[in-house]
Amino acid sequence: YLANKHRGTASTKTRGEISGGGRKPWKQKGTGRARAGSTRSPVWRKGGVVFGPRPHSYRQDMSPVKRQAALIDALSSKQAEGAILMVENLDMKDIKTKALAGFYKALALDGKRLLFIMDKPEKNFLKASRNIPDAGWSLAANLNAYEVLRHGRLIFTVSGMAALVKSVKSVSRPSEEHSS
Repeated sequence: YLANKHRGTASTKTRGEISGGGRKPWKQKGTGRARAGSTRSPVWRKGGVVFGPRPHSYRQDMSPVKRQAALIDALSSKQAEGAILMVENLDMKDIKTKALAGFYKALALDGKRLLFIMDKPEKNFLKASRNIPDAGWSLAANLNAYEVLRHGRLIFTVSGMAALVKSVKSVSRPSEEHSS
């Protein structure tokens, strides 16, 4: 997941990509100085960079079956820890961070990194939670193993759990009797 977030846009210019340096700075022989063919040589100031970074992709593909298996394993480990909570919904009448902070204290969640999982974005809740550190949210359809493991506690809405169950299909793992 982290490798796929890597943009890979770092770039430097080689001696051929820097403007200037088209003429020979001084003649080849007779000056007592070292040979030089361009002022954009890497040994010169304002010259090109040798073996510098070039843009490339850091993408690592993972099969959907393995991705789902990782998500199921991460969720089951959180369930074993007792780090999954369910709430009816996250609807808020007003956009008040204070009300959400009271919810945190009522559940004794202070100091823990939380991930709220819902089926659709709740506008007032998202605005109220913006100013609370260590609080994140995810749609159930976009949930991944990295986010599950990164957060200490998971708080599902009932509809979010239903959407997660709907999106996660049965994972077929290869049987051991056929492997060699």
